[in-house]
Amino acid sequence: MNICIIGAGYVGLTTAAVLAELGHEVHCIDHDERKIRLLNNGEVPFYEPGLEELIAKNDNSLTFSGRWDDIKRAAVVVICVGTPPRPDGGTDLRYIEAVLDRLATMIESYKTIVTKSTVPPGTNEWMRAELIRKGVKPHLFRIVSNPEFLREGSAVYDMFHPDKIVVGLEPDDDQSLAVMQAVYTGIHAPYLTTSLTGAELIKYAANAFLATKISFINEMARICDAFAVDVNDIARGIGLDPRIGPHFLRAGLGYGGSCFPKDVKALEYAARSRQVETHLLKAVQTVNATQLDFCFQKLNEQLAPLTDKKIAVLGISFKPNTDDTRVSPAEALIRRLSENGCTVAAYDPKATLSEPLARVTQVQSVREAIQGADGLVIATDWDEFRTLDWGQVKAAMSGTLVFDGRNCLDRHAVEQGGLRYMGVGRP
Repeated sequence: MNICIIGAGYVGLTTAAVLAELGHEVHCIDHDERKIRLLNNGEVPFYEPGLEELIAKNDNSLTFSGRWDDIKRAAVVVICVGTPPRPDGGTDLRYIEAVLDRLATMIESYKTIVTKSTVPPGTNEWMRAELIRKGVKPHLFRIVSNPEFLREGSAVYDMFHPDKIVVGLEPDDDQSLAVMQAVYTGIHAPYLTTSLTGAELIKYAANAFLATKISFINEMARICDAFAVDVNDIARGIGLDPRIGPHFLRAGLGYGGSCFPKDVKALEYAARSRQVETHLLKAVQTVNATQLDFCFQKLNEQLAPLTDKKIAVLGISFKPNTDDTRVSPAEALIRRLSENGCTVAAYDPKATLSEPLARVTQVQSVREAIQGADGLVIATDWDEFRTLDWGQVKAAMSGTLVFDGRNCLDRHAVEQGGLRYMGVGRP
């Protein structure tokens, strides 16, 4: 099939590369000239494991440009543009609106228009009405809601091995499901068909539920601290219950990234617009917003006064295997340490600090970060940090405190190295 992808971000590029691998002819459009130039030179503008190699492998069937005319010959158009948050918690749909303006002038033959961007409930129905209002004949297109469930750091794997493929259809659409099955030929997963708005809400519900699990275990960590119980034991105990499951039950600095914070707020905003109060979603956000305070206080209790202390922070990205620092708890902690007079040496295998901070230096290795440090913080759980030689770490540091802000380390190994271990909810 001839497929056009609009948007060359995480979702757009991963979708484009995988669909090319499946045998389709794929053209990816983006307005960012620098990004297109990098892609045409064989470079991916962000770090995502396996993506650059997959794009290079399929360069004969995958093209990148800012040319909107390629939409005219595409049978399927996939929208993967950003939907950033507004200050009030709602969703900024300006990029969706810009795409609709372009599409309205390009649709001359039948198109299946697939929305992968995360959009508030009712958006796809509005998109159809907007295209018709702009002069597109209703018989020339169908709108399909096909939300993505990709995890940054494993997006390529997730695209090839989804646990489900959600397809939201218009009420009288009896052909687009077959189109989507043709698009994903070679990918084996159950199809879940629903309405356009149903598909939109599945995406929001999934992210909100995962964020809820994270905030739940972080609140349990605070209770565990008060009762001198290891929260990891609690997580294992409840995680063995098949009704709960073990995933997203690791206490730490809280959730971040470009999806969970934005989507939980957007779902709350959408519900409020229909006079629905979301008490649970508010609590999830409150716990997450105060989790950094809880962790910072633990660090302060052990190292007070923090002023003029040197702290090594390992991790800047919001999670491992990505260079994304959007709403990163690790970077927020670095900023808090800086504001409290600490000298911070930060290291991350891939990510870069999003802005210069007073008394903060980004270094190029773990060894450089820990040299002479009064305390060490694991802020992102990269595999590289789990397997450090703790005897060597102790020899390089001035102090002995290791704060495991992701509860990812072997406590016994750290203590065997002669260091003091402190986790989150692990007294």
